[in-house]
Formats: sequence, structure tokens, C-alpha cells
Amino acid sequence: MARAFQFETAIQPDWIDYNGHMRDAYFGLVFSLAVDAMQDEVGFDEAYRKRTGCTIYLLEDHKYFLREVKLNERVRVESFVVNCDAKRFHLHMRMYAGGELASVGEFMELHVSQTPTPRAAPMPDAILVTLQAAKLSNAEVAALSHRPRPMGF
Repeated sequence: MARAFQFETAIQPDWIDYNGHMRDAYFGLVFSLAVDAMQDEVGFDEAYRKRTGCTIYLLEDHKYFLREVKLNERVRVESFVVNCDAKRFHLHMRMYAGGELASVGEFMELHVSQTPTPRAAPMPDAILVTLQAAKLSNAEVAALSHRPRPMGF
């Protein structure tokens, strides 16, 4: 399989709800922290943001909740690049707790120049090349489980 970007964290007490498991909103926080770590690794780090005035905005996300996550568990997130173009990248992320798949999310991210007003902007070639090199193959994308679909009854 193509390269996976890795992130790990411990579940914090204030992330736990009245049922004794992690609140749904904190799954989003963990995925967001994993995106931050991945962005730093490919070059969208703090120095880049200060130097260029550019950053990443989340356009859309979809999450599947597959297993409870409890207090003091460590979770690991693997992030895969599904696709990318000059301004966007699409991530498929898998969260594991206790060695089991706990949640899956997909996220569409946009490279944005924040000055003079926020607008989509092409990312640097070096970062785009890194993202393209990490892309899943078409066969790998086709084999992914828990892919987004229209919601309905």
C-alpha cells in the first residue's frame, strides 16, 4: 500500500462523555490533529505558514464510528492520500484503538492564501510532488472500506 502518515495520541479525560466513551466531536479533533501532523511532515508547517501567508482549510469531511474509544486508550491514525491537484488534497484516514479499527474518515483539504483575503491558491511544487508520490493507486482506492456516500434513509 502507498505511504501512510502516522499520528498517535492518548485519549484525554475531558474527551469522555456521560456514556464513558469518547464524544463524537473528539473523533474529529483527533483526525484534525493527525492532519496537522501530516501537513507539518509534507512542508505545510508553521514556518511555511509564516513565510507564505498560506495555510490549509478543511472543505468537507465524512466519518464512520466503528468502535467505542475509552479513557486513557492510545489511538493511532494512519492518513493516506486518495488524490490531489494543484490546490486540494483528499485524505482517507483510519483511527485504531486497542489494535482495532475505531473510526474511518475522509477529508478534502484546500491550500489557501490568506492575504489579502482568503482564496484558493496553488501549493508549492515540492509539496505537490510529495503528495502525489504518496497517493494510493486506483486499485488501493477501490479496495478502501467505509467510503463516503450520500446520506439517506
